[in-house]
Amino acid sequence: MLVTTLSVGDSAPDFALTDQHGEIIRLSDLVGSPVVVYFYPKAGTRKCTQQACDFRDNYAALSDAGVTVLGISLDQPRELAIFGEEQQVPYSLLSDSGATAMEWGAWGERPVAGIAGTGVIRSTFIVDATGKLSWVAYDIDPDGHVEELRAKLGI
Repeated sequence: MLVTTLSVGDSAPDFALTDQHGEIIRLSDLVGSPVVVYFYPKAGTRKCTQQACDFRDNYAALSDAGVTVLGISLDQPRELAIFGEEQQVPYSLLSDSGATAMEWGAWGERPVAGIAGTGVIRSTFIVDATGKLSWVAYDIDPDGHVEELRAKLGI
């Protein structure tokens, strides 16, 4: 399966995904204010927890600036609810079958438990108020990533 990556200026592909509370979140419903969409491989793993908690720790500043944060993984809503509660995540964690990650280019070859495989590639996007991508970052390292994202947003 060919997965193409997105670029700055592209329209953000719409999605309708279930969050940790069983609610359907549609990206198109959020047009009018900036949205940060980040993909992570697996809730509860070390780097994914670090990434989620970094967004949590910066959530007040992002939210005060009118930015919506959405985290997307292949985890089921029940798993996301447990993870979100354990880590006190104040934003929506969305459950994807893999189709959204593929459409956003956040899918490909990556080591899974030290073994070559395919899956979600840790990636972050800023969707501007018009629905266009203003920042695209694939295969990110969570260390310092949200700080870099805040700088891109001017926050």
